Amino acid sequence: MTRARIPLAGMPALLLSLLLLAVAPSCARDVRAPDVPAPVTSVAPATPPGNAVASAHALATEAGLQIMREGGNAFDAAIATSAVLSVVEPISSGLGGGGFFLLHDAKTGRDIFIDARETAPASAHADRYRDVNGEFDRDRAENGPWSAGIPGLPAAFVHVAERYGALPLSQSLAPAIRIAEDGFPVYGRLARGYQSRRAVMERYPGTRAVFLADGRAPQEGDTFRQPDLARTLRLLAERGFDGFYRGETGGKLVAGVNAEGGQWTAEDLAAYKVIEREPIRFRYRGWTVTTAPPPSSGGIAMAQMLQILEPYDLPAMDDAARAHLVVESMRRAFRDRTFYLGDPDFVDIPQRTLLSRDYAGGLRATINPDRATPSELLSGKPTPLEDEETTHFSIVDAAGNRAAVTQTVNLLFGSGLVAPGTGVLLNNEMDDFALQPGVPNAFGVMGFDANAPAPGKRPLSSMTPTFLESDERVAVLGTPGGSRIITMVLLGILGYDAGLGAQAVAALPRYHHQWLPDSISAESDTFSADTAAKLRALGHAVDLPGDRAAGGRGSSHVWGNLQTIEWNRAEGSLSGGSDPRNPVGAAKVEAVAR
Repeated sequence: MTRARIPLAGMPALLLSLLLLAVAPSCARDVRAPDVPAPVTSVAPATPPGNAVASAHALATEAGLQIMREGGNAFDAAIATSAVLSVVEPISSGLGGGGFFLLHDAKTGRDIFIDARETAPASAHADRYRDVNGEFDRDRAENGPWSAGIPGLPAAFVHVAERYGALPLSQSLAPAIRIAEDGFPVYGRLARGYQSRRAVMERYPGTRAVFLADGRAPQEGDTFRQPDLARTLRLLAERGFDGFYRGETGGKLVAGVNAEGGQWTAEDLAAYKVIEREPIRFRYRGWTVTTAPPPSSGGIAMAQMLQILEPYDLPAMDDAARAHLVVESMRRAFRDRTFYLGDPDFVDIPQRTLLSRDYAGGLRATINPDRATPSELLSGKPTPLEDEETTHFSIVDAAGNRAAVTQTVNLLFGSGLVAPGTGVLLNNEMDDFALQPGVPNAFGVMGFDANAPAPGKRPLSSMTPTFLESDERVAVLGTPGGSRIITMVLLGILGYDAGLGAQAVAALPRYHHQWLPDSISAESDTFSADTAAKLRALGHAVDLPGDRAAGGRGSSHVWGNLQTIEWNRAEGSLSGGSDPRNPVGAAKVEAVAR
């Protein structure tokens, strides 16, 4: 395996000199070791007053609570919640995808990051994504067999159950098996999402057999049953890893992909491994933030943004001045994401430098409080030409165990391809690689060599499950949203720091900047007309919903689906926040007798 070394090269001279002066003390150390403090020991060791689950669907929330009533812990509940979301949210995630599990074991005080990201099959190579004219083939990257990586979520279920759960996997998967067999009511987002992707999904006989089983596309209020998926889940429950990655299911997955022109092998599936990684930790204004390491880009980017912002008194500023500084921090973090981050098993990431407070100070020094910095001035290389479906849930149990889990199949309904006889809708995560350097992916995010595809490599992700802990409060949070995941979690942390509760944090208005394209995107009503005008006067392009008059593309009306739980140790209370943008989500707390 070859690891690419990513140099800090090609920056404009002034920016480079400022940054190198700021980080000089840390550059002599091992750049792969995270430059972060140890977690802070709580002064309030009391346990939560109950169990809580916040997820994007009420059936998944109830499944997690049910498993804890049956004697399971937060980790068993995470399996149950994740599996039910895999059944009821095929638009967002599923057994054919992957995810990140951030766990906190209350007994040992240990935080564990479980990387169940999809991997590239042995056939993966950038040349596979070019058409006969040598141009990038967007359809092949996003749709069908070549867009799919080897799934990781089923392996995560097995790993979590065997190492951290209190119940057998069969018990934790029972709610998902039942719902797949009996069905659930189709909700509006599922029906609308299918219509937007039906031209792709109906290319494939395995997909048609699932979604057109009643002779027509799913309609809101229909009962949607998935008997093949129930059988796949049952085999996983009975046989563990081999029940999905080998044997009947594994054979059907390989056959289904290859029948559509792909190139998977039995060895691709059997070789899949979950990886435990050390989470990223850093301090922000009295909080310890524990979050996702590479191959997530979220933890490093968020650490950079928060450490840039820490000296500013953000709550005391007017809306435009505050948004200006937050956007400038986003701009700089996303620039670094583009050039330096990838799968740490294949790339030497300058993690110590990127996480250094000195480096953040150097970035802060390049911010003009009275003027936007054009993104082209931050470019480390010549700038090339330049719907957010995932799901997240948060869990806290009465023992103090915690789980923050973000999982995905990437775009709406992933690749659109269901392997016949499995019910498994495969992801299209290959598009998260830099399949053609300098060409944006479906989320408009560019990448270069650090995130180029290679057999067995994991694509860079924005998924950012996060714990936030102070002496008095603990929060678990995360969201879907493509590249906007990172900035939504950032805004959630700023909300908690400002004193908001869980539901208020879940409802916060959202805005985003990702270096390129060089514009602020925002939800409706995030900025008043006066604030938007002030930001434009500072030199920002502001891309509001439906607004093309100012040169924008027209942002989505709303985005994300943040799910969060707060345990207030000082008050002895537990509360959940479920994003009001999603009418089928639910956050529930159940008291536990002591």
